[in-house]
Amino acid sequence: MTGKTYRDRPYNRLLGRLRLLATFALVIGLLALARPTPLSVLLGSVIVALGEGVRLWAAGHLLKTTELVTGGPYRYTRNPLYLGRLLIFTGLGVAATLPWGANWLMLVVGWGIFFGYYLRRKERVEPERLRRFHGEAYERYFQAVPALFPAFRPYAEGANAKWSAERMLRNREQWMVVALLVVALFLLWRSLA
Repeated sequence: MTGKTYRDRPYNRLLGRLRLLATFALVIGLLALARPTPLSVLLGSVIVALGEGVRLWAAGHLLKTTELVTGGPYRYTRNPLYLGRLLIFTGLGVAATLPWGANWLMLVVGWGIFFGYYLRRKERVEPERLRRFHGEAYERYFQAVPALFPAFRPYAEGANAKWSAERMLRNREQWMVVALLVVALFLLWRSLA
């Protein structure tokens, strides 16, 4: 992503890779310590499936930066991918069941990081970039559609574009589906062992 700028600073590939490695390390640590029950896996998997459903729906509409996407889930929330990520994280925390109830502590800390750092940073950077690309159309959208938790009424100017498997594949969401299936099967296996 060299050359792209966010807030007039170059994108830091190393920092991006470190975040990705930290996420993998967290998931591996969570799986290693998990003591799931069949009920916790069932409940957590429902939440994860809901989150991934939102992400699949969003990924099938998204064409990053080049197009202002206001259709599909973007009619209800500006950040359906982040909403899906939050639901997946919550579902994994419920499914894992760590010793001494540590999964609940992990969830509270994770939610704090998500809302206190991650979402705040994204809401500082992305709207600015999208305003530069899409001007007044984005400003109207920004004012009408909530950042994360969906509105009950869809955005009135929302596009009626159909979901596209090509866009979903271009956004590589299929790999998230595969990873979540592997994690869910592992937790189910651990719960029955």
